[in-house]
Amino acid sequence: MEEIRLNVALLRRKVPNLTTAAKSIGIRPATVSNLCTGKIDLGKAEVKTLVGLASLANCTVDELIIRGEKKHMIETQIKALDFFAPLVKEGTIGLVARPGMGQLVILAELMHRFKESNHTSVFLLPQKEHSELEGTKELADYITTSVEDAYEKLSEITGDIIFITDRSYIISGELLDLQEKIISENIDGITTILVDLSGEVVDEEMPFGPLETVWQLDADLATRHMYPALHPIYSTSSVMEGTDVDQRHFGLRQRAQKLLRRYRELRSIVAVHGIQKLPEGELATYECGERLEAYFTQPFYVAEKFTGPGKAVSIEQTLNDVEMILEGKQDQVSVEELKFVGSLS
Repeated sequence: MEEIRLNVALLRRKVPNLTTAAKSIGIRPATVSNLCTGKIDLGKAEVKTLVGLASLANCTVDELIIRGEKKHMIETQIKALDFFAPLVKEGTIGLVARPGMGQLVILAELMHRFKESNHTSVFLLPQKEHSELEGTKELADYITTSVEDAYEKLSEITGDIIFITDRSYIISGELLDLQEKIISENIDGITTILVDLSGEVVDEEMPFGPLETVWQLDADLATRHMYPALHPIYSTSSVMEGTDVDQRHFGLRQRAQKLLRRYRELRSIVAVHGIQKLPEGELATYECGERLEAYFTQPFYVAEKFTGPGKAVSIEQTLNDVEMILEGKQDQVSVEELKFVGSLS
């Protein structure tokens, strides 16, 4: 069967305010978001939805569909990111969080790790000054202060680029203009990470427009200091469509999400009534969920004084570890022993 996917880049370029535009013709923004990230198989999308999106983008349905092209992930060696919502090479990634949930630490850690890879990081600073960026922005290979400066830097760098910027440039429309200019000049190899330091993105359905990867942070995990506080259910990536990712990875992620979804439901019972009130047969699920949640914490190089020495864990090792936890092969290990350990090996 032919592999098909939504042409997210085209949609982003042609329809800058997609949320409003989609609503105006009766398409739910959540539907568009799920199509972009692969939560909804494009082959199962309603024809009227595809026709509507094509009309918004002023293109044909055929132009809106990409056939046979495989997407690739950029391995960060951060367990939670790589396992639940891989960073899509040459895609656009949105970090959805309120202030204080650790998004800047994730950003700092990524830039630190990219220095050890063949990726060059370029940070276009927000239009407003943010003092909390001190100590983070300096980790970028290049810092720019305007769209014009960013374009000059992006056009002169050879090789893969991680371009980081703030949502303010989406609102102003300048990022769209920059992306169109980059496409017209045939500059490729750019992966974009979008942040919003105001925290307003949490209250909007599609704050960044169509995305290939969504990293949504979880207030409950952040409150309990389970970092990185990536929400394992709401975070997603178009790499995880099943056709682009290793099938073992795809299957383990489904199993892990199913377990963690039930574990989160059981936590509410335990919080109010105690663990002794869990339904018969659910104790094993709860305890496995506890272990899996603890495993996805990770020591960061940029936060070693809080988490201990930084650890890098390959996706292959992460898959092996998750499989062992799901199959009960780590039941002898306590939850506390699994926190901030890196790999189980």
